[in-house]
Amino acid sequence: MTDPTPYRHRFPMTIIQHAVWLYHRFPLRYRDVQELLHQRGIEVSHETLREWCITFSDLFADDLRQREPRRGSRWLMDEVCTTVNGVRHWLWRAVDEHGFVLDILLQRHRDTKAAQTFLTRLLSEYDVPEVIHTDKLWRYGAALRERPVLHTVEHVQVVSTARCNNVIEQSHRSTRRHERQQQGFKRRKRVQEFLCLHASIENLHHHTRASVPASIRRNNQKQAFQTWSAVTAGVA
Repeated sequence: MTDPTPYRHRFPMTIIQHAVWLYHRFPLRYRDVQELLHQRGIEVSHETLREWCITFSDLFADDLRQREPRRGSRWLMDEVCTTVNGVRHWLWRAVDEHGFVLDILLQRHRDTKAAQTFLTRLLSEYDVPEVIHTDKLWRYGAALRERPVLHTVEHVQVVSTARCNNVIEQSHRSTRRHERQQQGFKRRKRVQEFLCLHASIENLHHHTRASVPASIRRNNQKQAFQTWSAVTAGVA
């Protein structure tokens, strides 16, 4: 199989979905994925891989979100600084008490308006939580007061060393690994698309970590692979 020009649909969906999964599951560059596929006799350019990720990321992420089970009633929210094409941005993240990512939003600012935008986005997808954990950033409190539906929600502000805050800090790590591997993010729109699918795949494989017995981990991995195959089959 040769690929002299980037042409998306010369390959079956089984190859496309595997390439997209590799790129989002592990801290790999397009050229790394290209080499892994080449080792299996599949000759595809890194530009085609980039086109596949751009074309199918939103479709896969939307389908995965629809298949996710009901999440916990505690939200843990945090924001970290990152750069996109040399410009400072803030990566807002929310997870539940079990460490599943609820949403990620890349924004230019770290003010009350940005916190309100993120809360509005979360409330459009999930029920009102019982408790919201944040750090000491006062803008969270201001944003919560602007939403009447959240007035009855318990707001717990914790220091960075608290255990509940460590749950969300752990969630930031995989994004940081990808950022380093890609030598920084380049385009804001593309970063947001990448992060949405990346978070959904992280949730899909959340129960495949090494902290559980091998038999359970293998069964969880099998279920995750079956779900991913079902998602990509619907796009074919």
